[in-house]
Formats: sequence, C-alpha cells, structure tokens
Amino acid sequence: MNTILLTGFEAFGNTPVNPAEQVANRLDGEVIEGARIVSRIIPNTFFVCIDAVKAALNEIGAEAVVMMGEYGGRATITVERIALNINDSTRYGLKDNAGVELQDQPTAEDGPLAYQSTLPIRAMVKAMRDGGVPADISDTAGTFCCNHLFYGIRHHLAVTDSAVRAGWIHLPHLPEVAAMEANIGAPSMSVETASEGIRLALKALIRHPQDIDSPISGRLQI
Repeated sequence: MNTILLTGFEAFGNTPVNPAEQVANRLDGEVIEGARIVSRIIPNTFFVCIDAVKAALNEIGAEAVVMMGEYGGRATITVERIALNINDSTRYGLKDNAGVELQDQPTAEDGPLAYQSTLPIRAMVKAMRDGGVPADISDTAGTFCCNHLFYGIRHHLAVTDSAVRAGWIHLPHLPEVAAMEANIGAPSMSVETASEGIRLALKALIRHPQDIDSPISGRLQI
C-alpha cells in the first residue's frame, strides 16, 4: 500500500473544534509502514461531502480511505462496522453546515439498505488497545453526516467496482469541548491520544489485507 487518504470533518453543530480535523491535520504527510498519509478536511454538508471525498480519491489515487468524525458521548475511539442508507439529522436537532436538515431520506435512492466497512476493523481495534488507546467496534454510525459520508463513499466504490478499502472511525470529544457547559460530564480524549490511536489503526490496516478472526469483546453496545 502506497497511499492512504485520511479525511476529517470540520467543526459543526455545537462542536466548535472537531477532533477529526485536528487528527487529520496532525497526521498529514506522515509515512506509516511505507504508506504516505494524505489528509483532507471535508465540509460537514450533506452530499457535498461525498463529492469532496470522491474528488480527493481521484486526485490522490489512494488504495484506502479512512474517514473520521466526532461522536460526542463516547469514551473510546470507535471503528464503525455498518453504514446505513438513511439520513435523519432532525433526531439530533442538527443541521449541516449549509443549514440543511434531512429526515428519513436516503443517501442513494437506488442503493441497498447498508454497506459494511472494508477495513480490518477487529485488527484496528486490537492494535489500538494493545497500544494503550481505548477503542471498540461500533455497530451504529448515527444518521447524520458521518454515516451519510461513510455510506456515500462505500456506495460510490461499490458501483464503480473499485478495490479501494474504505471505512469510518469516530473520535470522542476533545477535552476543551467536553469542558463546555452543555457537555459537562461527557467523556473526552486528547488530540495526542486520538492521533496515536489513528496511527496504530492505520498500521493495522496496512498489515492486514484481511481482518483477523479473533473476537473483540465490547463492554457497551454502541
């Protein structure tokens, strides 16, 4: 593997600083296990975000794309298993950064209900845990822009018969966001710890063309 596209969403909603943007910027240009990391910050806007990642893939020619966003309330880095073909930002009281809210609308009218990640999610979580970074597998990516982009890119790769591996990782709040009055009591993770976790996850991606078969225990259903 020569190049990995790493994307991070910009600030959105009630999050003035997105950990995904911070981590993507920190890892941009690094070489991990011989693969160059190329980062792009993506607008948190329905459909525009999909086009932005498609364009970046065409430009860079990456063999894998790892997309990142924030999931406030989670205490661990979570590697998503499933992307759903449904958008419902109204349940979170959120609009995208263009002021658009969607309710019960699909990302792709002709698309299947769901796609699975093509990243080695078990290997990635194990690598992060072994490296001292709390991580878990998640079976729900929500119904806002994160899930929307995850699904949109998986659908694009599927219909174009692309071999590019793709998936999503969610990060907890940054401490400064968890310290906001509206978020008091929410867990957080420093940008340094989150960045190291993503480095470990990317190493596992490169080392594992196929995922490991070992069970990954999870204390919480997330």
